[in-house]
Amino acid sequence: MQRGLLAIAGGALPVERNAAVVRPADAGGDAEVMLRVKAGDDSAFEYLVQKYRRPMVGFMYRMVHNPAAAEDLAQEVFLRVYRSREGYEPSAKFTTWLYRIATNLAVNHARDTRHERPENQVSIDEPDEDTGLTVDIADASLTAEESILRRERMAAIRQKVHALPERQKMAVIMHKYQQMDYKRIAEVLKLSESATKSLLFRAYETLRVQLKEFV
Repeated sequence: MQRGLLAIAGGALPVERNAAVVRPADAGGDAEVMLRVKAGDDSAFEYLVQKYRRPMVGFMYRMVHNPAAAEDLAQEVFLRVYRSREGYEPSAKFTTWLYRIATNLAVNHARDTRHERPENQVSIDEPDEDTGLTVDIADASLTAEESILRRERMAAIRQKVHALPERQKMAVIMHKYQQMDYKRIAEVLKLSESATKSLLFRAYETLRVQLKEFV
């Protein structure tokens, strides 16, 4: 699959990675933009790709811990959005529908590649969520020992999150990294809010126990 292009209906729709995100004229929320895609407005689709490409690649990377696979899976999400446009109905938030497609793809990918992935596959080059720096860039405010401990802590967190059961992992990633609330996570995973809270509680409790030396 070509980088930066979505091959659609035998052609290719260019998506400029650094282009400004411009909402189509007279469009309301994302659901209304998607209805314009349904009506055949490719510029509306390009707007959605520009807006959600980076969050989607980030979501997929945290699911699969493979940069190339994350890019390809994100591309596939948007291809499926486009191919499903004619059947789209705004019965839920657009992002709920989008992440439901993404989680289904991520689960299928995990199932299909589970025998190919190293058990402790952790990247130490992913930017830190708080600072935006990669862990191999020295923080002048930290001593060498503190930097090593920080690196170990970040790697351990990623490893333990990645090792959670698939549904718990998806819930934690959506909650912590995508800042989605319980209601939206529940809609994506097709659970009740109480079941979602219970799922997250079990996941965070597992992480708390396994990461107690870093807490």
